[in-house]
Amino acid sequence: MNRLIPVSQVEDIPQRYSQTPIGLLLEYHNLGREHDSYQNAQLLIGMCMDNRKHLRIPDNFAYIIRAGGANLRYSEFKVSYAIAVGGVQAIALIGHNNCGMVNLISRRDSFIQGLVSNAGWDTEWAEQHFMHFAPMFEIGNEIDFVLSEAKRLRLRYPKVLVAPLLYRIEDNLLYLIAEQ
Repeated sequence: MNRLIPVSQVEDIPQRYSQTPIGLLLEYHNLGREHDSYQNAQLLIGMCMDNRKHLRIPDNFAYIIRAGGANLRYSEFKVSYAIAVGGVQAIALIGHNNCGMVNLISRRDSFIQGLVSNAGWDTEWAEQHFMHFAPMFEIGNEIDFVLSEAKRLRLRYPKVLVAPLLYRIEDNLLYLIAEQ
C-alpha cells in the first residue's frame, strides 16, 4: 500500500490530472467539491462490482462499468463505445483493497456451494463453471492489476488519459497509484 498517493487537498492532484475529468473525480469524491451540472459524461469509470464502494459524483458526470476486479478486458466494446460515441477522453480505473477477485482459488468451495444452494446448480456444473472462469477473472494483486490494466488501456486507446486509482474500503477514499 506504500504505492498509494493520497489526495486530501487540490494541490495533491498531480499536474497531468489537474484540470481534467480525473482531477474533478478526485475533487468530487475526496474533497467534497460542490457538484456541477453535466449534460454529457466527462469520463469513463471502470471499477469493481463490489457493493462496498460508492462514488460521490454528480449525475451525468461519468459512464461507469462495474466488473469484478475492475477488469475491463471483457468489456472492451463498452469502453470503445464510451470513447467513440460518448466522446470521453479519460478513464479512471478504480480497483479496491480486499478484492474478492484476488486469490479466487481460496473461494472455490464457497463459490461452488453457493451456486448449489443459492442457484440450484448441480455440484459438477458449479465446479466446471468455477474452473473454466476463475482463471479469466483472477487478478492477483489489486494494485499490480490496476497498473497493468491501465497500461493495456493506454496502448489500446493512446489518445485517452488513463489514471490508475485504488479505493480504500477503510476510509472510502480514492488514492492515485504511483507508477514507476
